[in-house]
Amino acid sequence: MNFDRTEEQELIAAAIARFIERDYTFDARRRILESPQGCSDHVWRTMAELGLLGIALPTAHGGLGGGAVDAMSLMEGIGAALMLEPWLSTVAIGAQLVARGGSEAQCADMLPAVVEGRQKLAFADAESDSGHDLHRVVTRARQDTHGYVVTGLKRNVAHGAVADRLIVSVRTAGADDDREGITLLVIARDAPGITVHGLRMLDGTRAADITFDDVRAPRDAAIGAIDHALPLIEEVIDFATALVCAEAVGTIRSANAATLEHLRTRRQFGVPIGSFQALQHRMVDMTIEAEQALSMASLACSAVDHERDATVRARIVSAAKGRICDACRRVSQESIQLHGGMGMSDELKVSHTFRRLTAIAQQFGDADHHLARYAALAPRPLSSE
Repeated sequence: MNFDRTEEQELIAAAIARFIERDYTFDARRRILESPQGCSDHVWRTMAELGLLGIALPTAHGGLGGGAVDAMSLMEGIGAALMLEPWLSTVAIGAQLVARGGSEAQCADMLPAVVEGRQKLAFADAESDSGHDLHRVVTRARQDTHGYVVTGLKRNVAHGAVADRLIVSVRTAGADDDREGITLLVIARDAPGITVHGLRMLDGTRAADITFDDVRAPRDAAIGAIDHALPLIEEVIDFATALVCAEAVGTIRSANAATLEHLRTRRQFGVPIGSFQALQHRMVDMTIEAEQALSMASLACSAVDHERDATVRARIVSAAKGRICDACRRVSQESIQLHGGMGMSDELKVSHTFRRLTAIAQQFGDADHHLARYAALAPRPLSSE
């Protein structure tokens, strides 16, 4: 399989590199990190002006018509710079749910606003006991003559406090663990009955616990088939997981570059510590992890773009995420150890990189979750009877 970038992908990579060098230095990121909302409206507008919000959205609604492979270079740049902006939650999840499952009216209303940077989205799916199970939905929506009335609590909604609209998974039928009976609703974040409690996560990114207390949504707020939203959710979360794998590649490369520079400049016994063979071997292992992560991320992004068999797609994505979880753990820990005690200092970017890699290893499922999912989706052997 050819993983070389196309000319268009190279242009995207160059644009994001120039943007990061000019507007998203580590010092600039630290200022954004400490701001009340934890992301920057100025940066978001700039990303819109550069066309970065439309990479993976349909051309009919102002996007560039690309897929996960086209967005890889952007995600690698986001990972290298440790960007805090809600690109993943808005473009890779929220807008994808609308583009793939929404009506023409919903697409026309929401997608151009995303591409132009006028609207942020967040996907509210996780609950107190759901873990990584997308089908465990306790939040309920009862129907009446006017539409839906939603009651429940969603946990750790990525960028939920800054989103203009929430796309909420609700149960409209069945028991809490049923795969059927799940519906997606679009609800304004400031709708009456919504309470938002902002959170700051391990890596500094922002999330929110969101309570729905008899929140009303009109009948046309539903995205896709009522009671049958789970396949769409799984498809889009696989898409986002593949892109997180690409983000991990950029973050791992950043950690490796910082560690290599430290080995070249830090001196002990009158020589750079990088001259010690034992440390060279560890640096080589980190480089191998980066290359393997790139291969698996490329495979996953290609699968979510082109694989039509949902089971095959899910197995490839889980294989990639499981392997990249291991790479995140190894590289994050090695980079800190090779920096010594100073590696945990908040003033050094490598400490922030360590936190982000730790978070990526948990995002959308850790290694154990994806190993179990990979095994559960394995083809069954033919019976000998």
